[in-house]
Amino acid sequence: MKVELMVDGRKIPMNEFVQTIVGNVTKAMVETLHTIDSDWKEISIHIEQDDVK
Repeated sequence: MKVELMVDGRKIPMNEFVQTIVGNVTKAMVETLHTIDSDWKEISIHIEQDDVK
């Protein structure tokens, strides 16, 4: 599994252990959704922070 993390356009390096953790947690969350089959090919998540005051 290849996992890539980008923050503000900057790629954040992750070793294999961290990639495995992030990938497996994300995979587990997505596969619990009723409309998702386990034969998916790619998962993309985009998160924006609310306006910081």
